[in-house]
Amino acid sequence: MNFLRRTVLATAAAMALAPAAGFAQETIKVGEINHYKRMAAFAEPYKMGIELALSEINEDGGVLGKDLEFIFRDDQGDPAEAVKIAEELMTRDGAVMLTGTILSHVGLALSSFAAEKGYLYLAAEPLADSLVWKSGNPYTFRLRASTWVQAAMLAEEAAKTDAIKYATIAPNYAYGQDAVEAFKENLKRLKPEVEFVAEQWPALFKIDAGAEVQAIERAKPDAIYNVTFGTDLAKLVREGGDRGLFDGRNVYGLLTGEPEYLEPLGDEAPEGWFVTGFPWYALEDGTPGKTFVDAYTEATGETPKIGSLVGYMTAQSIAAAIEAAGATDTEALVAAFEGLTIEDTPIGALTYREIDNQSTLGAWVGTTALEDGKGVMVDWEYKDPAPYMPSDEEITAMRPAE
Repeated sequence: MNFLRRTVLATAAAMALAPAAGFAQETIKVGEINHYKRMAAFAEPYKMGIELALSEINEDGGVLGKDLEFIFRDDQGDPAEAVKIAEELMTRDGAVMLTGTILSHVGLALSSFAAEKGYLYLAAEPLADSLVWKSGNPYTFRLRASTWVQAAMLAEEAAKTDAIKYATIAPNYAYGQDAVEAFKENLKRLKPEVEFVAEQWPALFKIDAGAEVQAIERAKPDAIYNVTFGTDLAKLVREGGDRGLFDGRNVYGLLTGEPEYLEPLGDEAPEGWFVTGFPWYALEDGTPGKTFVDAYTEATGETPKIGSLVGYMTAQSIAAAIEAAGATDTEALVAAFEGLTIEDTPIGALTYREIDNQSTLGAWVGTTALEDGKGVMVDWEYKDPAPYMPSDEEITAMRPAE
């Protein structure tokens, strides 16, 4: 009896420690980690996009005959907390893979952790290109459009002007650094005579906008490249507008046209900036993008943000990969993601490139304007990323040997 009792207790303990191995789960679980409290204005639309896609996927039969479930966890924007949560999701909560994060330094921490542990991580929103290039690994895939590509699109427009002297301003962390480096390299390649006369690096969400505006003005640039976003962007726009910083200067804004950042500016939104963004309000009837906008608005009662689109496509991507793999073990999912194409996304077909695990999501570029007291993008177009990517040889040289 004692032996039997010990055996039963040991078996129960083992099952408690490894629920995914001990029982057949009723749903297929994905661990979603994000900054839901610290960056609620950005993370909540992303979450609602995921939930819309999940409702459609599960109403259509789920994946491999089971409902797809996301377990949402909040990391407070702390890389160490994100890694701790990731381990819990995979070993305690039965997640088959990880996704999420907005901030690049958190995404890079999760990517490194995924490589170390052999977990699959789909970096949904982080923008630092090192995720798929200099720090890339076989277990990390990235959905958001490449920062390099978006910066190259802005540089292409900048090269058409007479501007020679440029100032840059960007948050001082991985994404901001990548964004400035990409713009400088692409613009110098197109127009070798350009000079960068000022580089401002405010701490993320701690900008001293008055001091930054003064420093840029002292350098007397012909044009400005802006990478700030959120509250930093709002402060820069207000101070720069009050002090005439943008008068007579071309301004190029990475992300500035995204609804998360443009809409809160209201009637203070800048006019005439060339930006990347998401003009959801101008998508044509009958297109996949407009179908998504209508479905999202009906389901949530809100208009979409770029995060809404990314969240929706994140769930679509994961469902498609699981179906293609026919299984939920990591190696099968990694193999499925390599070269995976999803045909019916809001942008049409989307592929995860085998060479670097980067998706082929492109970007909308256009000019900011004021309409009815709010900022919008006009004269915009959606651009495919392929012509703006580094060469395959350059990407291979950047990525660590596998």
